[in-house]
Amino acid sequence: MRIIPAIDIIDGKCVRLTKGDYATKKTYNENPLEVAKEFEANGIKYLHLVDLDGARSNNIVNYKVLREIASKTSLKVDFGGGVKSDNDIRIAFENGAAQVTGGSIAVQKPKMFLHWLATYGADKIILGADSHNRKIATHGWQQQSELDVVDFIADYERKGVKYIICTDISKDGMLQGTSNKLYTEILQKTNV
Repeated sequence: MRIIPAIDIIDGKCVRLTKGDYATKKTYNENPLEVAKEFEANGIKYLHLVDLDGARSNNIVNYKVLREIASKTSLKVDFGGGVKSDNDIRIAFENGAAQVTGGSIAVQKPKMFLHWLATYGADKIILGADSHNRKIATHGWQQQSELDVVDFIADYERKGVKYIICTDISKDGMLQGTSNKLYTEILQKTNV
């Protein structure tokens, strides 16, 4: 089992949202590197870094935070948020991402996402499958598709995806546990 903490970034600072609502933003630390180093000091080896500014826009915004954490720690950083073009994925990898998560792109431009999977390999590309009421959400959870999360994951698994990050938005930031029923169903219907 891997324990992978997440650092969510807005304006270069560590934040937490409640159910993905940007109006509920709470800043926890103004220095993401400090938080990453604390994780590393406690034996953590992997980090999920989310550019929430990028998720709402059309491109990566907080790549300098990625570069600083990747260059000043030994953490293997999975970067997501705002990766919506070939240039964005290039920027993410050039700034130290070990892996890149694509969520909105996998919904809106599946051919591009599959091209990244073929180009960079299944070990480097993670499918972001965040949902609300079982429907895949995009654009920093501000938009909802009609795609069922379990079907979405199963479809991409058949196409070669090896890693998935799935968040039940209704539980996010609530400190009320995980969505065991949903995650059990995903495990039963896929090989992830």
